[in-house]
Amino acid sequence: MTTLLAIDWSLVGIKAAQLFLSLSILVVLHELGHFLPAKWFKCRVEKFYLFFDPYFSLFKKKIGETVYGIGWLPLGGYVKISGMIDESMDKEQIKQPAQPWEFRSKPAWQRLIIMIGGVTVNLILGFVIFVMISFVWGDTRLDMNKLENGIVVNGISKNAGLQNGDRIISIDQKVINDYFDINRTLILDEAKSIQVNRNGEVVNLEIPKGTIRSLIKSKSSFVTPRIQPIVGTINEDIADFTKDSLIKNDVIVALNGQPVKFQDELLTQLKGYPNQEVALTVLRGTDTVVVGAKTDSSAAIGFFVNIDQLPTEKVDYNLGQSIPAGISKGWETVVMQLKNFKMLFTSDEVKASESLGSFISIGNMFGAEWDWERFWHMTALLSFVLAIMNMLPIPALDGGHVMITLYEIITGRKPSDKFLEYAQIVGMILVLGLMAYAIGLDLWRYIFGGGN
Repeated sequence: MTTLLAIDWSLVGIKAAQLFLSLSILVVLHELGHFLPAKWFKCRVEKFYLFFDPYFSLFKKKIGETVYGIGWLPLGGYVKISGMIDESMDKEQIKQPAQPWEFRSKPAWQRLIIMIGGVTVNLILGFVIFVMISFVWGDTRLDMNKLENGIVVNGISKNAGLQNGDRIISIDQKVINDYFDINRTLILDEAKSIQVNRNGEVVNLEIPKGTIRSLIKSKSSFVTPRIQPIVGTINEDIADFTKDSLIKNDVIVALNGQPVKFQDELLTQLKGYPNQEVALTVLRGTDTVVVGAKTDSSAAIGFFVNIDQLPTEKVDYNLGQSIPAGISKGWETVVMQLKNFKMLFTSDEVKASESLGSFISIGNMFGAEWDWERFWHMTALLSFVLAIMNMLPIPALDGGHVMITLYEIITGRKPSDKFLEYAQIVGMILVLGLMAYAIGLDLWRYIFGGGN
């Protein structure tokens, strides 16, 4: 009960709503990718459902020969095509003689097109969304050459030998131009070394084993930009009389008379003053003033640093420019997901028990507030993930049906309905087992990992 009361249900609601909308869009369009070619090839489509409907539906309406509906079990969706052995497991229909409008009566090449339709739509959709994102919001970059004060380390990067003030040049001798590429390059390339400029000298650092695993588990940045302690907004929760002392754009230059130049230096000095009143020397315009502040139990002062000082660059695209930019971003995302999937089986740094997740993990990736840019970015990412996962050669998934159909095309031998039935059962057991495993991992992390 205590755990339930500690949950921020409003935050859960916002993330759940975003996840629900995103998956609804993806599932409907994926199934439409099967539905349209089935109709083109004159197959009878009996059902078109968002979510599954064992025993009852939340909504259904028959239009023509097809029942359109919404199920109550939000684990995907389906189209029920006559004469196809799928998750509906309609054995009675398969026992009857094949009819011209049934899936099993169609040539193998038509059945293949029907089966790859969902994945095709998901791939196209992912690229289209990235083009839209590029056109509407553009790109944000942070040029590493403009981070003149270098970076700030944490426990992971410090263990790798980096120091505050280092300027990252390259990873495995591959030049890093954009700060936002650091984590991705380290993890996906399973980097072995990092090159930094330290006080004008190039230093090569070997990345110790376990670094990538720690990054993935912590979901943190390897390093952060080094910035000045410039006041942004006041944190009302812990500000106390800081609210009446510090104002926006104050530059803190000393703590109790001890000079500080960077935010990390201020935080280090503050560790010695928990629950105390401190004197801050600040530059306010052209004046130097001393103001009072009070720390909390963790020695924090009630303000958020002003990140506007970061030399981020906003890149805008017109419609023509957004197409290649979006396609490039989409392709990078596909490659990233394929590398992620490969690492599950080939990397010593990646453990399935730490990386796999269910809808709970996916939902946590959405924003704490409704941010349309992040929402569409997540939807594009999930569209590619859905395409990749559906192409796995498991009979219950599109990839399994494609594999069997390709076998038929190559050999000229069509598997029996009984074989397809058993293959579907095995595939469903595998898929449901994997889903149960992922949900179990998420619950375990929440109960024993503090909700992370």
